[in-house]
Amino acid sequence: MESFKELGLRPEILEALNDLGFEKPTPIQAKAIPTLIAENRDMIASAQTGTGKTAAFGLPAVHLTDVQNKDVQTLILCPTRELCLQITRDLTAFSKHDRGLNVVAVYGGANISTQIKELRKGAQIVVATPGRAIDLIKRRKLILDNVERLILDEADEMLNMGFKDDLDTILEVTPDTRQTLLFSATMSSRIKSITKKYMDNPVELAAARVNMAAANVKHICYTVLTKNRYEVLKRIADLNPDIYGIVFCRTRRETQEVAQKLQADGYNADSLHGDLSQAQRDEAMGRFRKGILQILVATDVASRGLDVNDLTHVINFNLPDDPEVYIHRSGRTGRAGKDGISIAVITNREQRRIRDIERISKLQFEYADVPTGKDICTKQLFALIDRVQDIKVNNDQIEPFLPAIYEKLEGLDREELIKHFISAEFNRFLDYYKNARDINVKAGSSRKERSERGERGRRNRGDMGRLYLNVGNKNRLTVPRLIGLINDTLDSNTAAIGKIDIQKSFTFFEIEKDVIKELVSGMKLKKFDGNALLPEIAAAATPEERERSERNSGGNRRFSRGDRDKNKPRGYKKSKRRTGDSSSRDQKRRRRD
Repeated sequence: MESFKELGLRPEILEALNDLGFEKPTPIQAKAIPTLIAENRDMIASAQTGTGKTAAFGLPAVHLTDVQNKDVQTLILCPTRELCLQITRDLTAFSKHDRGLNVVAVYGGANISTQIKELRKGAQIVVATPGRAIDLIKRRKLILDNVERLILDEADEMLNMGFKDDLDTILEVTPDTRQTLLFSATMSSRIKSITKKYMDNPVELAAARVNMAAANVKHICYTVLTKNRYEVLKRIADLNPDIYGIVFCRTRRETQEVAQKLQADGYNADSLHGDLSQAQRDEAMGRFRKGILQILVATDVASRGLDVNDLTHVINFNLPDDPEVYIHRSGRTGRAGKDGISIAVITNREQRRIRDIERISKLQFEYADVPTGKDICTKQLFALIDRVQDIKVNNDQIEPFLPAIYEKLEGLDREELIKHFISAEFNRFLDYYKNARDINVKAGSSRKERSERGERGRRNRGDMGRLYLNVGNKNRLTVPRLIGLINDTLDSNTAAIGKIDIQKSFTFFEIEKDVIKELVSGMKLKKFDGNALLPEIAAAATPEERERSERNSGGNRRFSRGDRDKNKPRGYKKSKRRTGDSSSRDQKRRRRD
C-alpha cells in the first residue's frame, strides 16, 4: 500500500500524520489498520520494536473513538512507564486535530491523585501499566464497563515481568463483547494460553522482523574470554569515536557495574535499569534521546519505550536467553534507511546460541577479530585530523593572540609542531594501547589445540599464584573435577594451571595470576558436593612443600597435622575440629560405631 489515504482513516487523522511526516504505512500498519477499522475481530500480531506497531493499533483506536462519549472506550496495557508515556505521546499526536478526544496515561511511580483528576475529566483512551490499572480499578476510578477495545502491547514482556495475575484480573472485569488485540515480539506458550482463554477466533498477523527487512544492519560477533568482555566494549567505543548506542546486559547489577566502569574510564555513558528511581530513569533516557549521552547501558525491560532512530550500534554484552530477543534488540539500529551495527560479545561456549540466532532469523554473523591497539590508534588519529580540518576558525577572536603564540612556538618547525600537537591530543590512546594484547579466542578450537595451549601454560610458571580451597578428597574432589570447576568458573579452558595438591578436607593449586581475582570471586558463588566454596589466596609453596606435592602424585598421601597447618594460607585460623588430637578422633569414631 502506497499511502495512508488508502487505509480509510478520517481526514483529521491524515492531517495529523502529514504534520508528523508520515507518508507510507509499514507492513504491519498496512495489514492491521484496514482490518481493525472494518471488522470488530480479535487480533494477534507478532511485531517488534521499529515495525510501527503503535500506529498499527493506535490509529484505528483514534479513528473509532466517539468524542461525544466520555467513557473509557480503549484500554491499552503495556509493561513499563516509559512505553506507557511513549504510546500516549504518539496517540496524542495522532489525535491532535480531533477536538474532545483525550488520551490519559496512568502508571506507577507518579502521583495517583493527579491521574485520578485526569480520568474524571473524561478519557476515551487510557494507556496503563497493569499494577496502576489494578489500583485504579479497585478504587473505582478506572471504570471499564463500556470498554470496546483492550490492547495488550509487549504482551511477552508483561508476562516476563510477572503481570500474569494482573492481566487476568483486568481481562475478567472488562465486557465480554470487547475487542481484544494482542501485540507481542514473541509468541510463547504463556501468551498462547491468554489467546485461548480471552480471545475469540482472532485474526493473526505477522510483521517481517526488523533485521530481516533491514539489509543495512551488520551483525558482528567477537569471541573472547569472559574476563575480557569489558575490554572488548572499550575497544569498540574507541574504534568508533562517534558511537551512539545501547549496551545490553543481563542483570541490573551488571548494568550498573559496566556503566560505572565506562564513566570511570572517561566515556560519556550512563545506566538504565529497574533499581533506579523513576526520576533517575527519566533523566538518563532524556539525556540519551538528546544525544548528550553516547552510550546507554541497559537491561531489556528498562529499555522498553526508549525509541531512538539514530543509533549507530547495539552491543550485546551478554546474549539474551531467547534468540528472538536478540532480533528485538538489534532492530533498534539501522532505522530510517541508515546503516547500523549489532555486535555480540560471546565466549566459545556460546557458539551454538549464535547459530540458533542465525537459523531462526535467517541472518549471518561476521566472525571478526577484536580491534587491535594499532587499529584503534589509527582510527582515532584520523578522526582527530578530520576534526581539526573541519573546525570553524574565528579569525576575529584568535587574531589578538597570534603574535604571542608565534613567539612561543618559533623554535618548532612544521613537522615538530604537528608532532607536538598530535601528542597533546593523542598520547592517552598511544599510552593505553602501546602494549595491547590479542584477546581473541579462536572459535571452534580443537581439543588437541586447547590441550597444547594448556600444556604450554603449565610449563610457563613464571607468573603463577597459589590458591587454597576448602574441599578435598572427602568431598570427592579429583584433579579432573577441579580442572572442570576452574574452567566452568572462568567460562574458559585456556587458563594455565600448575601444581595441584588435593588433601582430605582442603586443596592447594597453582594458577596464572591474571585470572586469580576472577576465579576467587566466581568460586565464592558456587558450591561443590553441597559445600559453599571459600577460596583464599595462599602463600607460595616452599621447595619442601613442592617436593612433597610432587611425591604425592596429585595429593593422595595424607599430610600429618604439622604439614597440613604449614600449608594453610597466611592468616588462616585453625579450627578445633581440624586440629584435634588424632587419637581422640579415633576414640570418638569407635564410640559412634
